[in-house]
Amino acid sequence: MSKTALITGTTGQDGSYLSELLLDKGYKVYGLIRRSSVDTTERIAHFQHHPRFELVEGDITDASCMHKLISGIKPDEVYNLAAMSHVGVSFDQPITTCHIDALGPLHILEAIRQSSPQSKFYQASTSELFGDTKIAPQSELTPMTPNSPYAIAKLYAHHLVGLYRRAYGIFACAGILFNHESPRRGGDFVTRKITKYVAMIENWMDTHDGLGFPRKYLDIPPLFLGNIEAKRDWSHAEDMVRGMWLMMQHSIPDDYVLGSGETHTVKEFLQLAFGSVGIDYKDYVVIDPKFYRPVDVNLLHADPSKAVNILGWKPIVGFGELVNRMVEHDYEILVDKKTRYV
Repeated sequence: MSKTALITGTTGQDGSYLSELLLDKGYKVYGLIRRSSVDTTERIAHFQHHPRFELVEGDITDASCMHKLISGIKPDEVYNLAAMSHVGVSFDQPITTCHIDALGPLHILEAIRQSSPQSKFYQASTSELFGDTKIAPQSELTPMTPNSPYAIAKLYAHHLVGLYRRAYGIFACAGILFNHESPRRGGDFVTRKITKYVAMIENWMDTHDGLGFPRKYLDIPPLFLGNIEAKRDWSHAEDMVRGMWLMMQHSIPDDYVLGSGETHTVKEFLQLAFGSVGIDYKDYVVIDPKFYRPVDVNLLHADPSKAVNILGWKPIVGFGELVNRMVEHDYEILVDKKTRYV
């Protein structure tokens, strides 16, 4: 008999990749979606009608809703990937961020404890938990000093995972995921802003005999960015969801850091993305102080050795390949007049 899984945030970047992975492994997958007047299923359209995939309506901020869903499905595995995941926006919407990122996981854990204690639970934690730490690289044992409303809410949920594991014997684990991107990354994140802009320039050059003029000669606005010296540990989302699944298959529930073990600045991302089409980012990018966060995290560097040694996990897609894939995808969207994942 195949396993069943409930995935919150199934229409997001990670949720769509995880749904694909579990379907490939023979799972029956229930994908949680909030009712909306706008279609949010672009990322899952290619498997939405799979015979073992079912969308179910609900909201993790509604405790009674989550109890009804989990008691009815009694899934083998629950993956909580739903979140208000934009760090910058969390400063503008701290209360909403808390309701979704802190209380949402509590509602799910309580539903499991009360009505489906055999269900395994995965919580999407984040490298933002470490804040502006001076310790590098960061492992599961690194002190956590969150530096944003988003990270603080996530830390609350992260500690809940450990509590429910110890107090109630629930199989609960957390993946402390460092930055991960893909062509399915939301357009309001800096990496996708960059690759969409580069694709636009590349498309313009294709219609002008490949001439890479500086922006001042083109009828396009500059790309406005904030702190491009921030260092991040980037991986591909496909590698990360594979790690999530491995955590849930292990005999003992625990928390794991997932990341590439390498750091790269936003400037390096710019250099690779613009360089892939033979142009200099300095001709197109303008640094605007309004895009700086009130408090920023300057260095995130993963130590994934625990996941490597215990789970046998390791990232496959390197930094350069990740950037190239994203640029190529955004270019194909422009050329083919596609709208998926935009």
